[in-house]
Amino acid sequence: QCLLSGSWRSDTSCRMVVSTLDKDNRFSGFYLPGPAAGGSELLTSPLEGSQQDTGLVPQPTFSFTVHWRVREAAQTTVFLGQCYVDSNGEETLHALWLLREAVDSAAEDWKATQ
Repeated sequence: QCLLSGSWRSDTSCRMVVSTLDKDNRFSGFYLPGPAAGGSELLTSPLEGSQQDTGLVPQPTFSFTVHWRVREAAQTTVFLGQCYVDSNGEETLHALWLLREAVDSAAEDWKATQ
C-alpha cells in the first residue's frame, strides 16, 4: 500500500517531507530543493496536497503544490503523479511538474510557466 507520509528524495537530491494524511487524504509538509535547483536562493518551502484513497486504489495518484520561498520572486510549482509499489514493497513516486512565476504584465504571460 502506497502512502505519501514520510520523507522522499528525488533523482536531483530534492527532499520532500509529508505529514500524515488526514481523513480526507490531504497532507502538508515541506520541500527542500537540491543543489541543482538554484543553490541558496531557494529556501525550504511549504507544500500542500492530496492523494487518492488507498482503500480504493492501491497505487494512488496524488497532487501537491509548493509555494516557493524565494528571495524577491513569486513562484509556485504543482506536481501531479502516481505512487507505485514494486514486488519488493518499495514505493516510488513518478510525477510531472509545472513551475509558474509571477510576471509584471499579461504581455509577459508566455514566459511565466515552465
